[in-house]
Amino acid sequence: MRSIRRTLLAISLGLAATAFAAAAPLEVKLDAAKTGAPINPHIYGQFIEHLGRCIYGGIWAEMLEDRKFYFPITANYAPYKSLTDSAYPVVGASPWQIIGDPSAVTMVKENAFVGTHSPRVAAGAGLRQRDLGLVAGKAYVGYLWARPAGGKAEIEVALIWGSAAGDRATKRFTFTGGEFAKQAFKFTAQRGGENAGALELRVLSGDVLIGPPSLMPADHVRGMRRDTLALLKQLNGTVYRWPGGNFASGYDWRDGIGDRDRRPPRKNPAWTGVEHNDFGTDEFIAFCREVGTEPMIAANTGFGDAYSAAQWVEYCNRGADTIGGGWRAKNGHAAPYGVKYWCVGNEMFGPWQLGFMQMAHYTLKHNLFAEAMWQVDPSLKLTAVGDLETINKNHDPDQAKSGKGCTQIMLEQCLDHMSILSEHFYSGRVPWTKDGRVDLLSHVGLLKNAIRKKADGHRKLQASLSNLQGRLMPITMDEWNYWHREYAYGELGCIYELSDGLGTAAGLHEYFRQSDLIQMAHYAQTVNVIGAIKTSKTTAEMETTGLVLQLYRAHFGEKPLVLEKDFAPYDVAAALTKDGRTLTVGVVNPTAEEIEITLAPTGLALAARGTRYHITGPNDRAHNTPGQPRVVDLKRTDNIATNAPLRVPALSNALFVLPLK
Repeated sequence: MRSIRRTLLAISLGLAATAFAAAAPLEVKLDAAKTGAPINPHIYGQFIEHLGRCIYGGIWAEMLEDRKFYFPITANYAPYKSLTDSAYPVVGASPWQIIGDPSAVTMVKENAFVGTHSPRVAAGAGLRQRDLGLVAGKAYVGYLWARPAGGKAEIEVALIWGSAAGDRATKRFTFTGGEFAKQAFKFTAQRGGENAGALELRVLSGDVLIGPPSLMPADHVRGMRRDTLALLKQLNGTVYRWPGGNFASGYDWRDGIGDRDRRPPRKNPAWTGVEHNDFGTDEFIAFCREVGTEPMIAANTGFGDAYSAAQWVEYCNRGADTIGGGWRAKNGHAAPYGVKYWCVGNEMFGPWQLGFMQMAHYTLKHNLFAEAMWQVDPSLKLTAVGDLETINKNHDPDQAKSGKGCTQIMLEQCLDHMSILSEHFYSGRVPWTKDGRVDLLSHVGLLKNAIRKKADGHRKLQASLSNLQGRLMPITMDEWNYWHREYAYGELGCIYELSDGLGTAAGLHEYFRQSDLIQMAHYAQTVNVIGAIKTSKTTAEMETTGLVLQLYRAHFGEKPLVLEKDFAPYDVAAALTKDGRTLTVGVVNPTAEEIEITLAPTGLALAARGTRYHITGPNDRAHNTPGQPRVVDLKRTDNIATNAPLRVPALSNALFVLPLK
């Protein structure tokens, strides 16, 4: 039976079963005297952007779409404009359905609560939002702002979980006076489902202006989803980059501070849908503190200006005696946040970027931003935009004539205005085999090869620049990942299979080999959007890539050992823990056969027993789904003998934790 299973597995991978027949154990020579630069913990960074369901629908607990009524409510109820055939379509028109006579609902600009307009609803009519995810027995909390057009109005709020008359919980509110007032409610759903719920607001008497309603699970944590937070804490990322990404180049940070309900809704400047501005600077800092990570903020060098970036630094890092610090204190946060890491822009070398300009102009802008931000806080660590390869022949004739990539120009013109330089890369699902499947071995190597190409390019370039005087400018890979379709979890929400997890592990190994140069990396984009965690409307789950990041962050060492050879098609990395008391060895086995490795240590005395962690699944296409049992999981085996070959299961990423004597 064992040989049959191996044969079937090999066939499922498109590999000949005999290609990886039992072989002698791999010998891994380890020398305690041959070490690389310490691995910076910021290699385990993460990136979140206001895109798709990363924040809204992933991290943030608000269940209502367009709660501030950015889109006008009309009789034509057709809210979804893209990804309409998926489980998570993108809202491109009002998701609020009119109850009753359509003429009883009008959009009013005068005295609007927030934004351009507020809905005015006459007695006998109402508004409904459908397709809400509910869990049976779970409590939900919310509130409603309303202002009677006359002296008094009565509104019934209902949470609905079915089509029968009794499948709802209701509460009536009376609003009086001439100003908007806020009233809260709490309901418990009796039945659940991913799209089973609806919220209704019915005006029983009087005409009324409706302000922003809200609905969240009662167990939310300061507005964040408890289930998502639990997985993020397991992921244990060391630094989080926010708010973008392309989004940053059109974002006004002032829109995201103050009373959350009074913050204006905007069209997402870079992507689809609405930016609610419910998750702004204060929420990001609260998020970072909740998950125990370091914040990193990307300033807007697209449509933004240097004064605004400097004032954002002031808001985060200066006292209440400054303009920005005074705003922060007024918003309930007296002590400065002390945000150390900042990005000066995002991908400004690309014509897809809002505010794109020629490099000769952008270098001037970068330096202005850096000087203004450092003037507010000289201790900031500033990341500059870089890209080794991009030369905009069609959009930047001077750059094309020079033949220089963005990275070279930035190093030549902005060296004294940066602390670290950014690079980004994404790899797709290529190449394909003739039968339409992924070539697994090639796919697993994509991230590793891309990282090595970036590192080799930097070493060659930087060595050639006289102004560097022989030193290395460190780089941050502040966006990196696989990126491929189909988008099962909304915009850019692709599934990550076991093959992607194995490739992520090989990518981490390459970061460890480049530890003198690559000081920071941000897996993009953490939740849903090409994310290590995926959420439905009611549950959350760790992807294969997330399990790998969790494993290495928890158990891999910080002092890398230099290995003498390449073990292709396998990938091996080793490191000592910071205290030097434990050896850790990571192995990626993308083949259909279990392999064995023997360790040949010099200057290291292994204890008799150790622990193996490994991640695997039934085949290379295996993946996890929120709300369903895990198909790919992390397993632990204790008390393994170190004087015998170490076994690495087929299609697995294994990490051995071996105490030293």
